Amino acid sequence: MKKVYFDNAATTMVAPEVVKAMLPYFSDKYGNASEPHIWGEEANNAVEDSRETIAEFLGANSSEIIFTSCSTESINLAHKGLIEAINGKRIITTPIEHKAVLEACKHTKAKIDYIPIDKYGVIKVKDVEALLRPDTALVSIMYVNNEIGTIQPIREIGEMLRKYNLKHKTHIYFHTDATQAIQYLECNVDCLGVDLLSFTGHKIHAPKGIGALYVRRDTPLIRQQDGGGQELGLRAGTENVPYIVGLGKAIQMIKKVNKDKMSLLRDKLIDKICFEGKNPRPDVELTGHACERVPHIASFVFKGLRGEDIVIALSQKGIACASGSACTAGSVEPSHVLKAIGLTDEWAIGSVRFSLSKYSTLKEVLLVEKELKMIVNRLRGKL
Repeated sequence: MKKVYFDNAATTMVAPEVVKAMLPYFSDKYGNASEPHIWGEEANNAVEDSRETIAEFLGANSSEIIFTSCSTESINLAHKGLIEAINGKRIITTPIEHKAVLEACKHTKAKIDYIPIDKYGVIKVKDVEALLRPDTALVSIMYVNNEIGTIQPIREIGEMLRKYNLKHKTHIYFHTDATQAIQYLECNVDCLGVDLLSFTGHKIHAPKGIGALYVRRDTPLIRQQDGGGQELGLRAGTENVPYIVGLGKAIQMIKKVNKDKMSLLRDKLIDKICFEGKNPRPDVELTGHACERVPHIASFVFKGLRGEDIVIALSQKGIACASGSACTAGSVEPSHVLKAIGLTDEWAIGSVRFSLSKYSTLKEVLLVEKELKMIVNRLRGKL
């Protein structure tokens, strides 16, 4: 059976080059990076080399990069650490953020203002500005939605906040979750105007268990994990040297990603699923913005079907994808993202997301479309 992995927004294969870079730090170069002997110095040099690589990629200083275990930890450190440090009273975010952001915001006990979104999951800069208050401490907006692939106008929001802060002689901090954007979009922190940026390794062909948080110089932050002085005192715990090396290598490899090729494959998949010849299919819709989307995510809803049923049927054919719906206690609940963009339950429970990688091929796209068509027809009783 030919296997096709189209669930790269969930996690990616660790690239062979990343594995090769990591291997020596499991065996030959196994020192603790916090120790002063030559083994420790060797490990520490590897950590700092990766920190510098990531800083250069983001247009930051190496002292502004904090290694964590994943995006979720980075997000929690950013939100809880900032609000605790400044006794912040109000946060602005969107209703379609990753649960890590939504739950971290709630945990802070700050007042949360939600930005209106349109049917494509896109926000307007003016709507963010309209919510700003004297007691607003943080604006947190994901760069790319992980379910529908929509890109938000982060750079424009950053510029608006810069002008607002200058005019009102204040500092409203700006965070973006760049987890799904880091391989495909401009992530220079000065271009974006962000104070905090979070991402993880396992979405970009590094291993699970390593992430990073960019913290702009002079941004107040109280650490959420005690026990040692690692990571500039912001994240206690022995450095995960092999995985940090792997993350640095994965960042180096981003420049080799052929985004145009991936966009063509994504568009081919969208065309094959949404159209019969030149005629649009009435029982399937693309979710998210048709143009303002990342190259690797194509998400659909199938009217009257359960996305989970489609995902399971595709898995039995050797094809991996995901559904935005969650099955709880025997009932299917549509994702908060799809509900927020206005989809009815009849449509929203039929969510299926395909997410490609730099290793994806046209042959795989055509195979997925062929198997999907047969499965949907069978589920609709047409076979």
